Amino acid sequence: MTTADLDQNNGTATPADRAPIVELRGAGKAYGNIRALHGVDLAVHPGRVTCVLGDNGAGKSTLIKIVSGLHQHTEGEFLVDGEPVRFTTPRDALDKGIATVYQDLATVPLMPVWRNFFLGSEMTKGPWPFRRLDIARMKKTADEELRNMGIVLDDLEQPIGTLSGGQRQCVAIARAVYFGARVLILDEPTAALGVKQSGVVLKYVAAARDRGLGVIFITHNPHHAYMVGDHFSVLRLGTLELSASRSEVSLEELTNHMAGGAELAALKHELAQVSGVDVEGLPEAEDLQAPVAASPEGNS
Repeated sequence: MTTADLDQNNGTATPADRAPIVELRGAGKAYGNIRALHGVDLAVHPGRVTCVLGDNGAGKSTLIKIVSGLHQHTEGEFLVDGEPVRFTTPRDALDKGIATVYQDLATVPLMPVWRNFFLGSEMTKGPWPFRRLDIARMKKTADEELRNMGIVLDDLEQPIGTLSGGQRQCVAIARAVYFGARVLILDEPTAALGVKQSGVVLKYVAAARDRGLGVIFITHNPHHAYMVGDHFSVLRLGTLELSASRSEVSLEELTNHMAGGAELAALKHELAQVSGVDVEGLPEAEDLQAPVAASPEGNS
């Protein structure tokens, strides 16, 4: 790397210049004769949020399952730290520092916050066979780690089910960071949240990025993606519709690619034929064809 590739302010490599932690090259997945994903390129760099957008059935879930170790890719390459990998279980992904926070969060609602933070990885003390849970250390550690992410809870003894959806998402993010995640996959973290709670989650997505994690933010909401995203990959029917960095695409263009311009234009025409339906303000077909060059970084 030359000095031209270094940040001019402090002489260090910017996140976009660093080698990707996770990379897919022409990756795909087939279930029998059905291709759920085909020819997808994706690069996840440390300290950057890569947003993967798409409607239902676009292939987002399949992509998550490949990267998180639930399913194996059937075409293309999957690399971690530049080395080809083929995960057979989610444990393989975790061992490489790839953690996934799913929509259901895998929490036990009636258990305290601190207990959920360490669920499955509890701290213990004392010699065997008299080992027991080190409750005081777990509470202290959970509180410190949550505060490091900017999450302040008055009582870690309260059941996690009493927290808001946004707060539970944030606890799950902090937990993944504490247990060594280098890449954090967030599966539709704002899908079931209101405006205020979504804003809270987006704040902690940015906090994870600022701590140097590579974040894969799966969403169908282009507005949320554009608030925190550094790179955008839009999937459509299992293929890559768009790969662009933030400087290469506007929110309007991202929304149009996400929604499908031709389909919206056709819908406007159909609605115009229905008495009483106001189509004023819906975009015209030519407004939805803004060309966006694919980012070379998305294919790196």
